[in-house]
Amino acid sequence: MSSRRERGPRNKLSLTTLLIGLVSMAVLLTSSMLLIASYESQKQSLIDTTLHLNHTHAGKMSQTIDSLFRSMRISLQYSAKTLSGKDDMSPAEMTEYLQFVRNSSNYFNSMSIINPNGLIQSVAPSSLGMTGKYVTTQAALDATAAEAPFLSEPYRATSTGRLIVLMTQPIFDKQGAYLGVVTGTIYLEDHNILTMIFGSNAIDDSGSYYYIVSSDGRLIFHPDSTRIGEDVNTNKVVQKLIKGESGQEQVVNTRGETMLAGYSSVPANGWGVVVVSPNRVMQNQLKNHIQSILWYVLLPFLLLLLAVILIARKLARPFVFLADLVSKIGKEKVELPESKPHWNREADLLTKTILLAFADIQKQNDQLTQEAMTDSLTGLTNRRNFENTMDHWIAEGMSFALIVLDVDKFKYVNDNYGHQAGDDVLKQVSKVISSSVRPGDICCRYGGEEFVILLAHTTVDDAYMIAERVRLAVEIRGVSSSLPITVSQGIAHFPSQADSSDQLFHKADLALYQAKETGRNRTVIAPQ
Repeated sequence: MSSRRERGPRNKLSLTTLLIGLVSMAVLLTSSMLLIASYESQKQSLIDTTLHLNHTHAGKMSQTIDSLFRSMRISLQYSAKTLSGKDDMSPAEMTEYLQFVRNSSNYFNSMSIINPNGLIQSVAPSSLGMTGKYVTTQAALDATAAEAPFLSEPYRATSTGRLIVLMTQPIFDKQGAYLGVVTGTIYLEDHNILTMIFGSNAIDDSGSYYYIVSSDGRLIFHPDSTRIGEDVNTNKVVQKLIKGESGQEQVVNTRGETMLAGYSSVPANGWGVVVVSPNRVMQNQLKNHIQSILWYVLLPFLLLLLAVILIARKLARPFVFLADLVSKIGKEKVELPESKPHWNREADLLTKTILLAFADIQKQNDQLTQEAMTDSLTGLTNRRNFENTMDHWIAEGMSFALIVLDVDKFKYVNDNYGHQAGDDVLKQVSKVISSSVRPGDICCRYGGEEFVILLAHTTVDDAYMIAERVRLAVEIRGVSSSLPITVSQGIAHFPSQADSSDQLFHKADLALYQAKETGRNRTVIAPQ
């Protein structure tokens, strides 16, 4: 009987005697075998990940180009509108205006004004010497004749030999008479807006790079500047971009190299962005990595394989559990299990110690999370939590109202009664706000003497009633009879008055400003 007790759970085995030089070797050997067995699956995973990243990168670049060209078009539209009302401008004044627009935006390498007959009335920079000459290229003639917004395919200018893209906007006078076009050009082989945005990191250390093609399949931007203007229509990806498609796939480029390509079309101009990574680079990296591991660990540990498999499975189980637990800490809410005794002494002690430590850490994390979400002075939600909540509601498409509240003449309180009195005012206002709104409404100190309230599933009229309840409660309670307090408020509603958080807050802030300007101690709803 005594012998059985001695062999019972109290007599824990020493992990040191079992794992000296064994478990560490088993881990390395197991890792090596797993790497060999999963080589193909890992390779495919790497390829899929690279394709996804390239497609994502291409999509972001296409969005950038789309926004860029819309801005360029808006710039030309504004210039055309400005010029239409100044038909008495001299050529020198026109040149000065074009140079101002060109320098202020850096969108175009050059700009010009062409009358309906194709005569260049003004050009910037003036050093081009084209003023007073007639356009001769087919693209410029087509743009002048179109009497509509125009974007050319890449072409060679006959006067300078440059490879350019031409964008034009028609000019009409107040009576609708056609006065010509204002143009902007991008010199594809020179420093331009595209190289300013994309040229600094065209090729990374792994050999990945990106290029841009026009709607007719010619290179507009490429790390190898000598290839700009080259026709790459035979590329499978380029053919899809010409059709306006976006996606990701393995392709063979025009030079016979297998590439991992992500591509995305640009809605504003029909161009396409392609981000590619050489397939051979990843294959070589994966192969060299596997070979290096096998070279160092395979031969010395083959004889230990069977022994490690039999023993390590039982010994490793608690450590796998703990590793899984550790991986979840900080990522999700972990329900700590009850501590169960283990036959191995070290594993048992380690499990109990870690569970106790994690319980303490989780308690501290919960406390820190609460503090990070709360304003220390008023106890209200802080600005970060407010912004996260508003962004979440907008992402869900929830209808809600925003009230922006500001304490009137708060600087006067601080200057005449001291900062302690100012703090008392803020605390009192926060209490009034919290007691005046509904359960579930979000009250936040946004900064200084400014507060915000989020009202979920609330109409503008209901929000106004709540805001007035808050305003009147603040006015009635105040801080003391010698220190009356009032507030001004602005209200905006999502999605009826705004489609983004910035726009919503801006409208509410403008309404607050109007409340201040019209006498304070009032609530103003932002106009539709």
